[in-house]
Amino acid sequence: MQRQRVVIEDVRPQVDAGRFPVKRVAGDRVWASARIFADGRDAINAMLLHRRSGADQPWEQVAMRSDREDQWTAGFQVDEPGLYEFTIRAWIDVFGTWRRSLRKRIEAGQDVTQELLIGARLASEAAERADGKDREQLLEFAHFLRTDEASELRIPLALDDELAEIIRRFPPSETITEHPIPLTVRVERQRARFGSWYEMFPRSCGAEGVHGTFDDCEPFLERVSEMGFDVVCFPPIHPIGQTGRRGPDGRSDADSTDVGNPYAVGSPDGGHTAVHPDLGTLDDFSRLIEKASGLGIEIALDLALQCSPDHPYIDEHPDWFRASADGSIRCLEVPPRRYDDIVPFDFEGAGSGELWRELQGVVEFWIERGVRIFRVDLPQQKPFAFWEWLLKETRERHPDVLFVSGGFTRPAVAERLAKLGFSQCLVNFPWRNTKVELAESFAFLTGSEVGEFLRPIAWPNTPEVLPEFLQAGGRAAFLIRLFLAGTLASSYGIYGPAFELCESEASASEPERYAIWERFALKEWPIGERPDIGAEIGRLNAIRRRCPALQDHRNLCFHSVDNQQILAYSKRGEASEDLLLIIVNLDPFHAQSGWLELPLEAMGLARERPFEVHDLWSDSHFLWFGPRNFIELDPQDSPAQILQIRGSVPTERDFEYFL
Repeated sequence: MQRQRVVIEDVRPQVDAGRFPVKRVAGDRVWASARIFADGRDAINAMLLHRRSGADQPWEQVAMRSDREDQWTAGFQVDEPGLYEFTIRAWIDVFGTWRRSLRKRIEAGQDVTQELLIGARLASEAAERADGKDREQLLEFAHFLRTDEASELRIPLALDDELAEIIRRFPPSETITEHPIPLTVRVERQRARFGSWYEMFPRSCGAEGVHGTFDDCEPFLERVSEMGFDVVCFPPIHPIGQTGRRGPDGRSDADSTDVGNPYAVGSPDGGHTAVHPDLGTLDDFSRLIEKASGLGIEIALDLALQCSPDHPYIDEHPDWFRASADGSIRCLEVPPRRYDDIVPFDFEGAGSGELWRELQGVVEFWIERGVRIFRVDLPQQKPFAFWEWLLKETRERHPDVLFVSGGFTRPAVAERLAKLGFSQCLVNFPWRNTKVELAESFAFLTGSEVGEFLRPIAWPNTPEVLPEFLQAGGRAAFLIRLFLAGTLASSYGIYGPAFELCESEASASEPERYAIWERFALKEWPIGERPDIGAEIGRLNAIRRRCPALQDHRNLCFHSVDNQQILAYSKRGEASEDLLLIIVNLDPFHAQSGWLELPLEAMGLARERPFEVHDLWSDSHFLWFGPRNFIELDPQDSPAQILQIRGSVPTERDFEYFL
């Protein structure tokens, strides 16, 4: 007979009814909630159960609490990377119902002798389900509730919270309702949520016109470290094919001096597990990783799962590639364009099983050499099933390894990649410029359920993309996009030298490409020889590091300003003083002003008192009063403010009692 009267609904957090894990980082507290109710008027109880997934250990139990009608919550700590699981159990609390009735009878002055005997029976029944010390205590409780000699102690004992807590842990199994499947939580290290990225081409670190080496990168790493970056990202560092090699700006008329496209991986010198001989050796790369680590930097490696026509795989494993009608291996085609320097893998062909295992081996090869972050080139062009398999296999061995989706794509595709396990996903930030575009896109990414599994990483520029906003707006435009990327998202990145120097010259043939496309050429960056914004970048990164509110992506709240050129939003950390208000002028040409409206009560501020505001950017202090305050920002001075809200300050009235 069905005795499960309790209903458990709307369990959160979860993704696609538990098909995919939600994401957290080590040190987080996972808060679970559910709507839990039953028929009738009986009391109910609920437990949150959690454990490491796959571990041979019992569930740990946490009592859930109801903070409002039918809504129950509880939390548990996750301290190490890995996969965790949780579920919820709920049941009719017969003992709780009895205690509630007993209190009312006592308050009404009724005789409760029979009620105490019922309580003794309930304690005895719970003892049958318990063991060890809990069983002994429950039997002792039951004995005292039945003993007339201890009459003056029986009522306080019956209402004792310790007794209720023990009985709570041993409900009748046949009455328990349990959520049908355990829900999972993917826990990663802190870098999965927070980091400042700097992309550079190591081959451009050499002297003028000379191919750079890993050793040449060291001075660049020192400067990048001084600016406060956490991750330096390299494009593929492998040998580059000669067949179909393209020249500057991607032209097809390359000559023997052209360095080629690093994404055309493979030559007679090796493939995905080799380094370009002009960069150095594997040992040189390992030393560079150690050097970077000593500077507080991780080196992320682009994972480009494609080949050049000269890759050793072409001859060794032709079944890993698609063939044309004439039997030749097909190069990459995006009609009407054809790219003769790149050959895509066939992830679904006859040799796909062996291919998948080989590519897993490539990832393992670089992990063994110290790489712990992979930025994947165009993952949306490979099968979802491959990524789900590869990321799962890798994380089972190396839970600290991060995968970042490095391709701009449609929201639905980006969300799927995030669900499959990508730690972060590139979002279409370069093309979100207006107040409405920015607010809508980031509110969706962070404030909706998408924020449970997709961590956005915002790049204002990339080696492939020079947005029109940066082309036209000068230095102020670069600062505006820097502020937005570094404060809207907890992880952001820049195509480093170009962004530092406010490089804005675009290609004549490609409207959003750089005049010199570094993918196909060596580029000398005159850092230190002309004005740059390196100091401003370093200042923002320093603020990001010391303000926990900027290190999460799910704590974003937008606020009203009566000017469409001013965007205002706040972020709150766990500490009461970690409340930041960011205000950005989106117009790189003109000063803009307006009235800002703040929800003071929701922010923990008193409407009748002034509160202190500290601009972390300019290090200025001032007082605001009330929910409406006037703001004005000149982009030629500073297009943004990062305001730390200190809370209400005493007024003269507060000190009147001293007079």
